[in-house]
Amino acid sequence: MSVTAVRSPAEFEERLQRYLFERAEEGRAVRVGEKETSEQAAIVARYDDLFTREQLDLLRRCEEQVDGDERERLYRLRKTCEAGLATAELAEEDDELENRILAARVPWQGEEIPLRSAQAKLAILDAYREREELGTLQADRNASFNDDRLELLAKWQALDAELSGIPDPVERSEEEKDISLRDLERALTKASAAVEDPYRRMRERWFASLLGDERDEVPSSFHSAYMRRLSPLESTYTKERSVEICMDTLTKLGFDLENDENIRLDLDDRPQKSPRACVIASDPPKVVHLITRAQGGLHDYQAFLHEAGHALHYAGCDPSLSYTFRKLSRDHGLTEIYSYILESITREPGWHATYFGLSDEQAAENADATTFIETLMLRRYVAKLQYELDFWGRYTQDGGTNGGYADRLTAATGLRYREDGFIIDMDPGFYTADYLRAWIRSAQLREYLRRDLGEDWWHNAETGDRLRALFFEGTRPSSEEIAGRLGFEPLDTSPLVAELVA
Repeated sequence: MSVTAVRSPAEFEERLQRYLFERAEEGRAVRVGEKETSEQAAIVARYDDLFTREQLDLLRRCEEQVDGDERERLYRLRKTCEAGLATAELAEEDDELENRILAARVPWQGEEIPLRSAQAKLAILDAYREREELGTLQADRNASFNDDRLELLAKWQALDAELSGIPDPVERSEEEKDISLRDLERALTKASAAVEDPYRRMRERWFASLLGDERDEVPSSFHSAYMRRLSPLESTYTKERSVEICMDTLTKLGFDLENDENIRLDLDDRPQKSPRACVIASDPPKVVHLITRAQGGLHDYQAFLHEAGHALHYAGCDPSLSYTFRKLSRDHGLTEIYSYILESITREPGWHATYFGLSDEQAAENADATTFIETLMLRRYVAKLQYELDFWGRYTQDGGTNGGYADRLTAATGLRYREDGFIIDMDPGFYTADYLRAWIRSAQLREYLRRDLGEDWWHNAETGDRLRALFFEGTRPSSEEIAGRLGFEPLDTSPLVAELVA
């Protein structure tokens, strides 16, 4: 490519918008089961003029010449260019692996079912031993791709190191997030320890209630999806009512999600549709997809509200912002605050009483179950962060091993994890840390809302107004900046601990 073809930052941003839109829409089609093969590599090839080392050098030079918001905007464009260069080189291999995983089948009761369908089925199988059997079959099949995953991970890591100039993966992620991952891990390790005794008591009670008498002394992690949806309470939290109740919950806050022209809902159940709910912000605020796959149980409601937080954030940003501050962020720590705060409504006893006709006692009981699940997930993610810091801390010496993965997660949750799940369980770019920052921040936000608006914050239109003002800023602020506005230090976990031990 000639030097004259290198684009100015404004031109690069404009073409980047079209590229990311096409990739988002392709990813959406595969994720929701409309397509059985991914063609991301073809999109990358069409935009092969967008990401070059010459372009990266220009963006870096331009960034060094400015300050303030413009410097931040150019930093995010530069980091996106780095990622695009790596993607351009590895898109075909990534597609090939993704397509083999999509094509993978698991033998089950005389049928060959898609691997993703097997994973989804684990959440709804009532028989403990059947879940154990299917969980083992899908885990074995999933782990058969581990060598390929590690090989591809090594290539991503090498390219990221070369393009960023920061060889250490932990240091590189800290630079991008503008935080100390080690400080975050230390604060959360203390928080996890503070809730250990209450969690142990809750675990004994709810393992018995949710998994029954035939459970193993240490149940496998294959049962976590079943527990998360509180399956024994499925008759109360039916999938048929989930959309209606979640929509009304949001209406009480002043959000009309169903008639929001910027948000496109995909709530259908398709065999190849991923069981994991998500939002794909193809072109915020105008094109934002909210995708769920209801299976019955409270988790349907939690997943819907969680993803609604993302969707409302992206669809509610100021359209006059630059594309960068509508779409690109240093990490996911900001948008996860808004998903967590809306999901946390399901931990309010009053919500259970209002929508499901429960007595105050039963509503409190069911809300306690959600607190148990929340505590389980927090401790799991703290253990994941500890493991991932160890994994990447020794990566340059050993290339990444499973050492400590199963022990850490089993000790934290009381569920038995397999060592070969380590690479499947690892999200890119320390996304685990972003979830954990959002856990801290959403608890701070809940305390702030309770303090200002009272205990009915979760069905108060003023809450919606305050959230809408935050959404309007798009992706520009950091999670840590939001902490300051709420009157908290970024690593103050006291509101989080107080919620979980109450």
